[in-house]
Amino acid sequence: MKHILITIALCFPIGMQAQSIDQVLQSIEQNNKELQSQTQLLKAQKMENRTANNLPDPTVSYSSFYRNNGAGHGTEFVASQGFDFPTQYITRNRQADLANEAIDRQQQAVRRDILLKAKTLCLDLILLNQEKALMDIRKQNADELAALYAKRLEAGDANILEVNKIEMERMNVRTEVAQNHAAHRSALQALLAMNGNMPLEMTDTIYPQVKEILDFNTMRDEVLASDFDLQALSFSVQAAEKQVSVDKQNWLPKLEAGFRRNTESGTSMNGFVVGGSIPLFSNRKKVQIAKAQAVSAQLLEEDARLQIENTLMAQYNEMRQLKEAMDAYDVPLMHRSLGLLKQALGEGQISLIEYFVEAETVYKNLQARMQLENQYQKVMATIYRNEL
Repeated sequence: MKHILITIALCFPIGMQAQSIDQVLQSIEQNNKELQSQTQLLKAQKMENRTANNLPDPTVSYSSFYRNNGAGHGTEFVASQGFDFPTQYITRNRQADLANEAIDRQQQAVRRDILLKAKTLCLDLILLNQEKALMDIRKQNADELAALYAKRLEAGDANILEVNKIEMERMNVRTEVAQNHAAHRSALQALLAMNGNMPLEMTDTIYPQVKEILDFNTMRDEVLASDFDLQALSFSVQAAEKQVSVDKQNWLPKLEAGFRRNTESGTSMNGFVVGGSIPLFSNRKKVQIAKAQAVSAQLLEEDARLQIENTLMAQYNEMRQLKEAMDAYDVPLMHRSLGLLKQALGEGQISLIEYFVEAETVYKNLQARMQLENQYQKVMATIYRNEL
């Protein structure tokens, strides 16, 4: 396999500056507009969580009054500030911390999903680059055969049907190259859009190394422990449970303190205002609502864990099947077969038709092997997406 990858790599222009997948992902992380938008949105949500712990606005009032007989005039000025019991601020602050931790994990999950989409496009570009290199090899062989059989036709050692067969092969290769170019351009354009239309060049023909999965249970525990969605749900459960404590403390009276000044007929009096309100009606059912929301959040976390475990099992089985299918292909043998077929054709041991039939089978098998590896890489990238 190493031999074919080296051969494919040599088919690309030497002056082309390639970017690795990691470099592409770093660039997209910096330039992606959707990620920037989500970052600002989640930042706003974190600040909004903190506003629940703000003090209420202070109140200021001024009044002027007169006696009915016009014998006197008085004024009153009152400035007051309402506040809750100190324990309520502590509990709400802890609840906001937990809610913001959940938002941090959501932000990491958004980043992960965007980078996974970008990596999938990079893996498709690697496949297209490999297929293009294989088509270049086919085109070179067809061009050499065309030159050879043109001479043979002039010498009377070949017929026009054989020459036409070679020309048909060259047309097929040109068509496949055009289709490959269109698919490559489409994938690259999608990658550029994710990069804020900043330039990128993806010319890799070798996939990055991936961790081998030896045991499903070990892999499952590792993935579940690092999954950002589950972490976000876990903090959401804790925040919902803390909200129950917040609502329980909302039964405590609301306090108010302030300054008061009265003036009447040239005399003035200063004093303090102390008061409060008992939330007999405003907090009704809120504790029950908070408890129900906490139970709902816990059930959502349990369901998400089950869904992820089932998905991991399906991906693990798919990965094993793809790995077995890949191992069934002997790539060096197929390349040796192409060389032997060309040699046999040159020595007259097989006809041109036999050569094209056998060579086409080998090329299709090589392409099938490339596509299997592409699917394998995508499955592995999805399994370990939280490591992006």
